Amino acid sequence: MSAFAEFDRERQEIDNLVGLGYNVAGIYEDLDGARVTFIRREPAGGPVELLLLTADARKHVTTLLVGRTRPVESIEAQT
Repeated sequence: MSAFAEFDRERQEIDNLVGLGYNVAGIYEDLDGARVTFIRREPAGGPVELLLLTADARKHVTTLLVGRTRPVESIEAQT
């Protein structure tokens, strides 16, 4: 499997969980990759853990996290 195909598969898994209402609850990185734990509040469900092996998938997760923590500015405020 090509590097892009591996990243794309992991990205789709992440986006699928986010689309189902899951949020990132924790990230643990070691030499095997990054274990990302997702939880969903409504309807409550058990945690789901993904093992991300590609750096691009880890970047995708952190981009989602940063995007949710920044305050949203209107376009008019940026000009």
